[in-house]
Amino acid sequence: MTAGIAGNMAANGLAQLGKRQRPNMRDLLLTPTNITRVADQLAQMRGAAMKIGQLMSMDSGEVLPLELTQIMARLRDDAHFMPPSQLKQVLNSEWQKGWLQSFQAFDVHPIAAASIGQVHRAQLKDGRDLAIKVQYPGVAKSIDSDVANVGALMRISGLLPKGFELGPYLQAAQEQLHEETDYAREGQCLSRFGVLVKGAPEFAVPELCADWSTRNILAMSFVGGVPIEQAENQSQEKRDQIATRLINLTLKEIFSFGVMQTDPNFANYLYDPESGRIVLLDFGATRDIDPVVVDQYRRIMQFGLAENIAGLAEVSEEIGFFDETTSRNHRDQIINMIVTVFRALSENRPFDFANNALSREMQTKGQALAEDGFIPPPVPIDILLLQRKFGGMFLLAKKLRARVDVVALLEAQMQ
Repeated sequence: MTAGIAGNMAANGLAQLGKRQRPNMRDLLLTPTNITRVADQLAQMRGAAMKIGQLMSMDSGEVLPLELTQIMARLRDDAHFMPPSQLKQVLNSEWQKGWLQSFQAFDVHPIAAASIGQVHRAQLKDGRDLAIKVQYPGVAKSIDSDVANVGALMRISGLLPKGFELGPYLQAAQEQLHEETDYAREGQCLSRFGVLVKGAPEFAVPELCADWSTRNILAMSFVGGVPIEQAENQSQEKRDQIATRLINLTLKEIFSFGVMQTDPNFANYLYDPESGRIVLLDFGATRDIDPVVVDQYRRIMQFGLAENIAGLAEVSEEIGFFDETTSRNHRDQIINMIVTVFRALSENRPFDFANNALSREMQTKGQALAEDGFIPPPVPIDILLLQRKFGGMFLLAKKLRARVDVVALLEAQMQ
């Protein structure tokens, strides 16, 4: 796939040179032909490579051209799944002999197929209605090579700043994805979150069925709902409510729970139109948050709301947004971007996520920073995962065209 895309980029670049046009690497890479090819391949590859595509698909036109994100959106629900014969082999290897006799029904066609596993609906003879996530054979072994190949594609793309060290991030991605293949660990995180949100009836978390779970199979109670994106057809009040609850949950994960589900893929949320509940799924990317990081983010929220420039500069360096090698000009640009966000939230209460003004302004400032030669220092993976969750919640609220008083939610957490 990488070689083919590189060939397409070279051919199109030569064609532009023939017309005396200077080729743009970004435009050469992000063509419908190339992205369709990537989507087709990632749907088959699963694992780490497909997860990259799912994250790309969450963009709503601010970074990637809109038609390209629509192509990548296939990866949220169009993964290739195991044929029944292969599924049976996996189940026979994981469960006791004669396991099928315990089931009233087992649908061999998955109700969901994602990057690491696929989910099946089943009913036990004891009356339990289950959702059973089965890991693709060999996906754990392919992670290191998948991530390496994704890194190769990123390097040839020309989208990375010159001098940017990609290696540490690829290593962190490998470690994170290996954790996500441990379904025993995910089962523990599932149960943990069930306890954490037990007093919040607006959320639902499936119950772990430990007697049918293994390291490669995760069995849980079936909880119904529609994809969260379909809530965009609900009333403004309902859309506002959904986004408010999810943003508030994200803040609670940081400042109250000290643990976060860091993967904001839209497929990890369902919505029950009848009850109004939000169903939380997929806890493979759950991570404990270092109390030091919690304190840093509490201070950056406080300084941001107060527009305390000195405080923002101090805590931003602690977090790792820049370091001692960063020029004064680049530091000022980064602080200005942070101030821009908090000012927009403070001046627009509730904040209208459907308004593209902040997105466009941040993209312009970020592009200017990159073109000015800024090379980001290595940022700890925990910080990147927190930022990924924030970005995902922003994109989901934008998808729902929600209006949320974000400042009120922040102030409540700061007390």
